[in-house]
Parts: sequence; C-alpha cells; structure tokens
Amino acid sequence: MILSASINQSFIQCFISKTNSSQNIYTTNNISYNTVLQSSVQNLRFLTSPTTTKPTAIVTAATHSEVQATVTCSRLAGLRVRVRSGGHDYEAMSYVSSGELFIILDLVKLSSIKVDKDFAFAWVETGATLGELYYAIAKNNRTVAFPAGVCLTVGVGGHFTGGGIGTLTRMYGTSADNMVDALLVNSDGKLLDRKAMGEDLFWAIRGGGAASFGVVVSFKIKLVSVPATVTAFNINRNLRQNATELVERWQTIAPKFDEKLFIRVIAQTGDDGSNKTIQVLFNSFYLGRRDELLSVMKKSFPELGLKAEDCTEMSWLESVLFFSGNSGKSVDVLLDRRPEFNSSFKAKSDFVKKAISKEGLEKIWEFLLEAKDEPLTMIMEPLGGRMDEISESAIAFPHRKGNLYNIQYFMRWFETDSVVSERHLGWMRKMYEFMKPYVSSQPRAAYYNYKDIDLGEGQGRYSADLVWGAKYFKGNFKRLAYVKGKVDSVNFFRNEQSIPPLSIKH
Repeated sequence: MILSASINQSFIQCFISKTNSSQNIYTTNNISYNTVLQSSVQNLRFLTSPTTTKPTAIVTAATHSEVQATVTCSRLAGLRVRVRSGGHDYEAMSYVSSGELFIILDLVKLSSIKVDKDFAFAWVETGATLGELYYAIAKNNRTVAFPAGVCLTVGVGGHFTGGGIGTLTRMYGTSADNMVDALLVNSDGKLLDRKAMGEDLFWAIRGGGAASFGVVVSFKIKLVSVPATVTAFNINRNLRQNATELVERWQTIAPKFDEKLFIRVIAQTGDDGSNKTIQVLFNSFYLGRRDELLSVMKKSFPELGLKAEDCTEMSWLESVLFFSGNSGKSVDVLLDRRPEFNSSFKAKSDFVKKAISKEGLEKIWEFLLEAKDEPLTMIMEPLGGRMDEISESAIAFPHRKGNLYNIQYFMRWFETDSVVSERHLGWMRKMYEFMKPYVSSQPRAAYYNYKDIDLGEGQGRYSADLVWGAKYFKGNFKRLAYVKGKVDSVNFFRNEQSIPPLSIKH
C-alpha cells in the first residue's frame, strides 16, 4: 500500500506539472472512485473476483494533452495503463488486471463527433459509443450510415480497432476497412496522425486492436450510403418447424446472398409448448423496400417462407433500434450509454469455413438441450459479399474469403455467487471443445473483439505467446509483432493478451 501510494503521488505530481490540473484524477481515497470505476462496467464477475486487481487511480482525460500526460507520467512512475472507451471488453481488460499496478485511462469525456458538411467523412473521438455515432450521422439524414456493431453502448475505440462487424459488413466491410485516419498517442506520449505514425502502425490498429500499440484518441471514418427505406424482419422457427433444415440451408446461401441482404441466425433452447426445443431466430434486414426484399427472398431463400406481413419498412437508423431490441423507442435511446444489464457474461467465438451437416447440427442441438441451467445463445453472422473482395492482409483483420460465417457463443447470468460463475465458465469451455470438429482449424480462428482469455498458451508470458502466434497466425501475426517491436519495444502497452514485440535489428 505504501509503495502504491508513493507511485500514485509520483504520477499525480507529474500529471499536474504537465496539465496544471488534477481534477480528472480519481485515487482510491477519492469519494467518487468507485462510482467512476463502475460507471461503464459491463461484466460484474470481474469486480467481485478475489483475484482481480483494481486500478490505483482513474484518469478521465478531457483533452488529448491529458491523454499524453497520462501515458508519459504512467511510464515514468512505473504504472501500466488500461484504456477504457465503453467498458465492453469481454475479459474486462480495460478496467482490471491480474496483478500489475495500473491506472485506468477512461476516455468517456472524449466523445465528440464531427460530420463534414457533405456527410462523406466524420471524425469520431474514442470515447463515443456506437449509439452516439449512429445518432450523430443519421438523425437528420436517412441516406447515410456506418458499418459497425449492433450493441449501442459499445465504445468505438475497442470496436473499430478490433475490426468491427455488423449488419452492413457484407455490403461495406468492417469498421476498420472504413477508417481513413486516426490520432494516436504512442508510448513516448507523442500525438501522431496517419502520416506521422506510418502505414505499418496504421495497418496494425485496423483489426489488430490498439491496446498493444498506443492510445487512439480519434478516428476519421468514411461514411457509407444507404437507401432512405430499408426493410427488417424476424422469423422464428423451432425443431418441429424444420429449424435444422433451414439453418443447414442458410449456411451455404447466406454468404452468397445479394450484398444488400443480411440474415443472421440466433439459436438457443426454448419451449415449443410441450417440449424443450431449439428456437432459431432469423434476424434480418435488407437495404431496400419490402417488395424488392420479397422478390430476392423468393429466389434466394424460398424455404424460409417470408411473407409481406413479416416485413417492416423503416429508416436505417430505425433498423439500428430493431437489431438492438429497441424497436418502437425514440432514437434518443441511442444516446443512453449506461450499462444495459447488471450481470456477468462469458463469450467465445469461431469462424466456419465448411457448412455443418444436418447430422452435425443435430448433435449441437442435442448438446445444448442436455445442458441444465446453461443459458447459451449462439449467434451466427454471415460473411461473404464485400468481405470476400478484401485481401486478408489489407488490414490486420484477417477473416476474409473462405469464411462462411462467424459464431459467437454468449452466456449471461445474474447470480453473483462465484460457484455459479465457475460452473458457467466450465460449461462454456466444454461447449467450445465440443464445437472443435465443426469450425475452422489450423488455425482455429477467433474474433478479436470477442475477447477470450482461455485462448493461447501461457497468457501473459510474452515469449510463449509469440511462439503460439507465429505458429498459428504466421503472416499477419508476424507483421503485428514486428510493428509492436518497432513502436513499443519496451512493451509499455501490454495486458494478458497483448502482442509481444518482435526484436528489431537496427
């Protein structure tokens, strides 16, 4: 405690000398410390875990210069920095640690969004949420959008730098594909734009995550065009309604659909009125009017039996509400950044390159049905379209041609008992192992933004991680490790799953 207090004091004095203020610093002695810490926590199990180390201080930087001061002074004081944008890191790496002394650099106050007059580009600060971004660009313009995820309270910082997939991915690629510039604070505390940071680093922060390389404070993004009217629909089917056959068919045709059509599959256990069953939701939208959609579906997926009464026409911004479960609400809900659930969760991910057979799907359903009190949701999102056209090495996001769809295994629970949490975590690991024959291999791929601390060999041991990464991810990983060694050879920016630096010979 004495050492921690001494380090904190050293940091604070340095910060004040550079900014002439300490009002945005919260130490454990501050009455508001816990309120600020918990303000955007999305996964409660990490706050209650006895193995969790909490920050010695939190800095809610209000300017880019305060970010620079935080990085510089943390390094001088021997503190690590965890950067928080929206608090959605699946393994809470933006606000907890497994042992090192650290501070949180919370970017919630850096959330401005400036759209140019032609609605072609926007500068978005890292602390903005996806909901705030969508509101800013589309509230007064029905024909402009941006390709990103469906969860409104996710911060753009982690989402963009990890790739960013969503309903427009098949049409326009990932969020990172549509990033054209950025402002980043490096380990020396310097503020760099794309030209100053160089193309290697700019490549890395588009899909490779920024946590290993620096603190991105702002992004310049390219906005995309959408029709004034889009059409959304939900179709529910269970096992007695041919859900298995429909999912089997969906796997091979969804990646080949018209790029304007997005249909994802959400599967979970449920009740059909008499028996426990698998409920499958076809959660969908089309960039166009209802009549166009019905024509496309009749040709592409007639087995689903889509009818006009299943479809609702709306603006693209209203479709954001539809996919986030806020249909019928005011668009002002997009500005509410409070945590949506007071709960814990765990997630894992996979990519599928070869369609799972009907027999394989039946075995998966059986595994889910045999589980007791394990509220898993499988979310399957199609790729193809624009994703097939972009090289896997164009940016650091590698999941391109050859991938049919990705799977997110997601479980949420509200109990606070650690025994319950451990049971759910153990079952999730069993589920992940069970899925091994059905998904990508050599490597078994995962989506960076669905962070999973179970992956890798020797988390936190950088030399072991480098061997594991080089073995499985080769080209892109080696380039990421090279960039890490080039821009942060002292490994200041690191966490339990960060990229280790590859030695650079000068």
